[in-house]
Amino acid sequence: MRCAALFLALLLVGPLTLSADEKDGRLDIYFIDVEGGAATLLVTPAGESILIDSGYPDNQGRDRDRILKVLKTDAGRTKLDHAVVSHWHLDHYGNHAALAALVPIGRFWDRGLPEMLSEDPGFGERAEKYRAAAQNQMNTLRAGDQFDLPSGKTPLTVRVLTASGEVVANDGPANPFAKEHQAQAEDTSDNAKSLSLLFLMGDFTFLTCGDLTWNTEAKLMVPNNPIGRVELFMVTHHGLEVSNNPVLVRAIEPRVAVMCNGPEKGCAARTWDTLRACDTLQAVYQLHRNVKLGENDQTPAEFIANTESTATCKGRFVKASVAADGKSYTVAIEGREPVRTYTTR
Repeated sequence: MRCAALFLALLLVGPLTLSADEKDGRLDIYFIDVEGGAATLLVTPAGESILIDSGYPDNQGRDRDRILKVLKTDAGRTKLDHAVVSHWHLDHYGNHAALAALVPIGRFWDRGLPEMLSEDPGFGERAEKYRAAAQNQMNTLRAGDQFDLPSGKTPLTVRVLTASGEVVANDGPANPFAKEHQAQAEDTSDNAKSLSLLFLMGDFTFLTCGDLTWNTEAKLMVPNNPIGRVELFMVTHHGLEVSNNPVLVRAIEPRVAVMCNGPEKGCAARTWDTLRACDTLQAVYQLHRNVKLGENDQTPAEFIANTESTATCKGRFVKASVAADGKSYTVAIEGREPVRTYTTR
């Protein structure tokens, strides 16, 4: 079984360095500001580090350095046990090779590395750097894969819901929002092939779908809901309107959402209409204030981590921390009060 093979691969990473995470049994999730790309660091109750995506390359190493700062200073890690690529766009895998030159990386995970990418003429060169960093030992994730991560008393499971355009079986209860789907033009970009990962720890659930787009979201969620309710939702594709189909967002009934947008990217009006229609939603955090939009077109200022333009941005992160029993979690902006507590359903 693939799940057994994946779990064996996880165990082969090697011994873990002890830190506060092993003592308090919490799952920590850092949404790192990479100026409208994506980089999400998870530190499990057993102290394993998992980086999903790595922001833009270049820019004097801005995103690479922000990731390293969170990894080493805030999370207290000296290595990455797992580095995941959700899909092959530069704002998502841009620093995997650069990070591998500076910190040990145990395992690389992706949807499979294509030879070329039509929307990116420079993909071949970047892909070779990634392949070299992984020493050609990448692990391919497929829809339906499921595996357990070493954890404390509360099991921690990861399910792969979408990969390479494929989705898990459409099992589960009928999706009451299925009728809201209105098909869009076919998306032939790599966004539609994004990995979607669902993390489950007791009653707590966290969903991240990379840049998955409208029609593939519907393929996953119509006519039934195979996901169920989700506590913490990373708003898909930086909040752009080609993603965040109501048949997915409304069906999962999120409690808290985090939007990894940029100063001039994301926060689309249609996405906000969908989020506001979620009666269960208690808070939406943004990594950035969108400088092109008014106050009423985005989340309240107290939930925005960075309000400056790119040139002067402090790069503050948003952190969620899940209790050892999975029954509650906190969400806070780096260096700011308050720390808000949410009870899982």
